[in-house]
Amino acid sequence: MHTNDQSEIAEHILYERRDYYDPETTEALADLTERQLALLPEDPQREGLLRTPERVAKSLQFLTHGYNLDPRAILRSAIFEEEYSEMILVKDIEIYSLCEHHMLPFFGKAHVAYIPNGKIVGLSKIPRVVDVFARRLQVQERLTHQIHELIRDELDPHGVAVVIEAQHLCMMMRGAEKQNSWTTTSAMCGVFLDQAHTRAEFMRLIK
Repeated sequence: MHTNDQSEIAEHILYERRDYYDPETTEALADLTERQLALLPEDPQREGLLRTPERVAKSLQFLTHGYNLDPRAILRSAIFEEEYSEMILVKDIEIYSLCEHHMLPFFGKAHVAYIPNGKIVGLSKIPRVVDVFARRLQVQERLTHQIHELIRDELDPHGVAVVIEAQHLCMMMRGAEKQNSWTTTSAMCGVFLDQAHTRAEFMRLIK
């Protein structure tokens, strides 16, 4: 295989979401899951659970596949020079992630806006970046800042605003057991912090 071909394949792997399950990882996670089932206690050999360890192993790899993707490469793949100077907002981006404290899901939506400074990014790349960071063990606060910081650093815009609204099963199914609570986190910089009317416009648009 030529070196250029290898580079193209490597770039493709960093960019695209791939439903790939490493055989060794799958086997190791399946063994651990079978032991967990026995400790519950359950019978891993009963009909309904026979293939559960393998399913769980593959599920965990998919739910955390963001570790194998490069969000910076995704964003850089579609940056264009453009003299557009108004707010660009991608809202209601669905997010599904796993809380790193209990490995239970949290889910909701993200709203991402920026005001360009000579550069824009392809609109589909923003949800892709959100998904890459979400498909890791996370806390909502870090997820919000990671999205914000990447767009700020790569586009150098006049301002970036990120708001995430989510429900956490670790609060709903256990612990506080509050079924209707939402958690909202935000990260802003530039004109979204300095100009009240810009921030107010963003908040109005996402509501």
